[in-house]
Amino acid sequence: MNRTDVRKPTATHPRPKTEHREPNTDAITGVPGIRVGHWSDRRAITGCTVILPDRPAIAGVDVRGAAPGTRETELLRPGNTVQHVHAVVLAGGSAYGLDAASGVVRYLSERGIGFSFGRGVVPIVPAAILFDLGIGRADRWPDADAGYRAAATARRTTREGNVGAGMGATVAKALGPDRAMKGGLGTAGERAHNGLIAGAIAAVNAAGDIVDPTSGRIVAGARGERGQLEDAIEILRAGRLWRPEASDGNTVLVCVATNGALTKEQCNRVATVCHDGIARAVRPAHTPSDGDTVFVLATGDQPLDAAGYRIVEALATRAVERAIVRGVLAAESLGGYPAVGDLAPRRRPSSP
Repeated sequence: MNRTDVRKPTATHPRPKTEHREPNTDAITGVPGIRVGHWSDRRAITGCTVILPDRPAIAGVDVRGAAPGTRETELLRPGNTVQHVHAVVLAGGSAYGLDAASGVVRYLSERGIGFSFGRGVVPIVPAAILFDLGIGRADRWPDADAGYRAAATARRTTREGNVGAGMGATVAKALGPDRAMKGGLGTAGERAHNGLIAGAIAAVNAAGDIVDPTSGRIVAGARGERGQLEDAIEILRAGRLWRPEASDGNTVLVCVATNGALTKEQCNRVATVCHDGIARAVRPAHTPSDGDTVFVLATGDQPLDAAGYRIVEALATRAVERAIVRGVLAAESLGGYPAVGDLAPRRRPSSP
């Protein structure tokens, strides 16, 4: 399968209607040709998020966490044949949630979208999951039907907080689940003078604290006995870590999109650099119980020279760290986990 064309639409497999709603420019949907859809189950406290490019996108990935759960990531490595993907899925439900990607494959196949072969198409849909089975129902997770429904809702705008893959997200677990806080889904976008755009969407389910990289302030941290936010690094330094041998499943899942014309190798490099955004906003990051994963999609609308590539790296990394902070600021308390807004006057998700 070395072709990247898309089968022409037919009466049976029409193209999705163009969404004319004005996109939110401070979001991943500010990148032209990128739509986002969600499926959320508030009772089970889980969900999934689909990032859907209008055209096949060059893609890359970098997995840094020690407890990842992924699908179709090996084909994104440099040197492997496949160059383009047709969607990316971020999901709760631990390993069960990977099934959501099958529903997105079905959605795309019904519309004739995928790698063409003699008798049809094969959509390529990488996915990554986070562990949220401890907050809601342990017998309910995003399945293929959930992924299909999420793809069907894809729009040029996206919600934040308790939605999609961020529905069951929690953060700041150094003192155990009873002292943790609610995480969520966040998005942010960055633009340059020459028209380059990079946007990120992040499902924030980290073991570590969430930190404002600009001020160094802990935005969401493990709660002390008096409700104060404690510093995970100091908890580790003092040997107070809750069950250090435990691997309770955490993870920050990120998808970055850019209008820059990146190669597959460059997409993989940008994914690597974007982990700096995770490391600046999550402390500590990439722990043994995190499965931190970054996908990068390039629509190829904007030609790049060497300076342009450097701009994309910088914009994408900044978008990642802002999306992570926005995810916890937009979250609402759920399942017994307090949100940032419960500890202080509610702040609008904004640029940290």
